[in-house]
Amino acid sequence: MPPIDVHAVVEGPEGAPVVLLSNSLGATLEMWEPQVAALAERFRVVRYDTRGHGRSPSPEGDSTVDDLADDVLALLDRLRIPQAHVVGLSIGGMTGLRLAARNPERVDRLVVLCSSAYPGNPDAWRDRAATARTQGTGALAEAVVGRWFTPAFAEANPELVARMRETITASDDEGYASCCAAVGALDLRDQLDAITAPTLVISGADDPALPPEHQQAIAAGIRGAALLTVAPAAHIANIEQPQHVTDALLAHLGGAA
Repeated sequence: MPPIDVHAVVEGPEGAPVVLLSNSLGATLEMWEPQVAALAERFRVVRYDTRGHGRSPSPEGDSTVDDLADDVLALLDRLRIPQAHVVGLSIGGMTGLRLAARNPERVDRLVVLCSSAYPGNPDAWRDRAATARTQGTGALAEAVVGRWFTPAFAEANPELVARMRETITASDDEGYASCCAAVGALDLRDQLDAITAPTLVISGADDPALPPEHQQAIAAGIRGAALLTVAPAAHIANIEQPQHVTDALLAHLGGAA
């Protein structure tokens, strides 16, 4: 499948080291708003909508993690960026893992949040894709957003949760299903030892979608990887614990004072 010309937003000083931010399944580049201001003081920040999400076009048929990685390479080439720090959450983290293993010369440092090298449950992902195609992503929104935040956070932030639910519902049905297929078929366990980029792995302690044991396995498979668990936090840990995650990103990417 040819690369998708994904929609991207670029912020921060020209000539600064580049940080590329890759979103979760069902989210858009807007999920990184809590981190952008601090990162853009020191980095050239590139956010993009994963294929089939936000303002990026949707492919025809099922995607693979290689397709997602190819989209990132095409974006970096389009922006004339030879190398970037790569930060990804959930499917964005899976994309970062594959890119770092397959194209190590393009990845400086890597941060993987609330993600997995082997999500498992391929039947469940096929079912989710089928639901998106037959009933629309709105049929999935309530269950998905229920895994994104802890109950206490959701209760305290109803407007934010409602906005995220609307984002899922607004996702292109075929694009969402296509990316579900990529997650369901994913198995990067034998590629982790090929990753040479300095890596930070971040877990949400209360993540029901991809619990901390998934991130523990990633950190164990990458030589020298650091593992951080933030709490309380479910799947979208960068929103639930914005300062903790932002500080960790700045420290790992070399931007901390």
